[in-house]
Amino acid sequence: MPHPLHSAHSDLPEQGASTANAAATGARRSKVRYRILALLAVGTMINYLDRTVLGIAAPQLTKELGINAALMGLMFSVFSWSYVASQIPGGLFLDRFGSKVTYFLSMTFWSLCTLAQGLVHGIAPLFAFRLGLGVAESPCFPTNSRVVATWFPQSERAMATGTYTVGEYIGLAFFSPFLFALMGAFGWRSLFYVVGAVGLVFGLVWWFCYREPRDHPAANAAELDYIEAGGGLTHRKNSVDETKPQSSGFEWRTIGQLLKHRQLTGICLGQFAGNSTLVFFLTWFPTYLATERHMAWLKIGFFAIMPFIAASIGVMFGGTFSDWLLRRGVSPNVARKLPIIAGLLLASTIVLANYVESNVTVIVILSVAFFAQGMAALGWTLVSDIAPDGLLGVTGGIFNFAANLAGIITPLAVGLIVAWTGSFVGALVFIGAIALIGALSYIFIVGDIKRIVLTD
Repeated sequence: MPHPLHSAHSDLPEQGASTANAAATGARRSKVRYRILALLAVGTMINYLDRTVLGIAAPQLTKELGINAALMGLMFSVFSWSYVASQIPGGLFLDRFGSKVTYFLSMTFWSLCTLAQGLVHGIAPLFAFRLGLGVAESPCFPTNSRVVATWFPQSERAMATGTYTVGEYIGLAFFSPFLFALMGAFGWRSLFYVVGAVGLVFGLVWWFCYREPRDHPAANAAELDYIEAGGGLTHRKNSVDETKPQSSGFEWRTIGQLLKHRQLTGICLGQFAGNSTLVFFLTWFPTYLATERHMAWLKIGFFAIMPFIAASIGVMFGGTFSDWLLRRGVSPNVARKLPIIAGLLLASTIVLANYVESNVTVIVILSVAFFAQGMAALGWTLVSDIAPDGLLGVTGGIFNFAANLAGIITPLAVGLIVAWTGSFVGALVFIGAIALIGALSYIFIVGDIKRIVLTD
């Protein structure tokens, strides 16, 4: 079996041979992997609705609970404290117990924490449930990456990553008007009740629908051969049941060894930069429209759609473009890094919103910046490409740990800037500068996209 992270030149002929063999035997490849991808996309959409519904509730919630801008920044940030701190333990849990169990438990507990936020009447319990939400959500993206690496050949992984990543944006894009209307009719607490309940239901859907490739009754031999030829099925060769505990071969010194490799440190810095733009939209964006641009609630619900739709398109474009380049023989270095670098450079144009008066023009500028951030959301594809054998969970945990430091720093920085200056001008400058730093990281630090090999 070829190495799952070889270049397109080595993968595609073998995939072509697998297709030819299937044709010769008259077998037609099933497409179960796309059903699995749909599960990931819906799960990711719910994940982001749960973590960001506080941003929609914020203008009403701050008045009822007496929270100022600096303290609201702390509330936005606290989710990421526990989320970041739990990345490596979450990765270890994933490597030991597998995707099905990890994702089910994660979704169930994060949905309960979301429901509980609707019951709070003070700052302390809100703080506690935001911490719990971060712990519960921490294994989600390492699990996404593991499932993609298991179910998809390398030549389809950027597309798959882009498809589930679009769930981060599509939920808020299309549900924002409904959520603002729900809050207007029933108050901010109703948002947490509805979103939390949806997550609990989908957790059961995941439990009954997800299977590993060789265990899925609808996946035929032709599809399994195709996935394996492209480097998938790597987590199931020596196990009959992934739900049984397995040793990950992890040692704490492994973290230090991984961080010595420029590929991992570079993409961590780049993802931190991209996440800074994302976090702004997921936390402070509705408040920015309400206070800085003085938009009415109905306008906020309408205008909030546009940047998230743009980001959804950016995610799909970046992933599809990357896979298209790879299939045409372009090296992984160019195919994987070019959309990310271009996206981060374009995302820095968010600062232009400071210099225009028209609300429509502001939304256009923010939509372009968020589209570009979506293009740059391919970092998890690179994690699949560089992670050592048997350490995808912990490598993803390290990556998500570093990337989601943005969830701690960015809301706090924006809150403090707004509290000190009474304006979002400095906040947008901060976001644009971080995006430029991320682009430079991919240009000068990351280096070759290849699997990391750890030495004893």
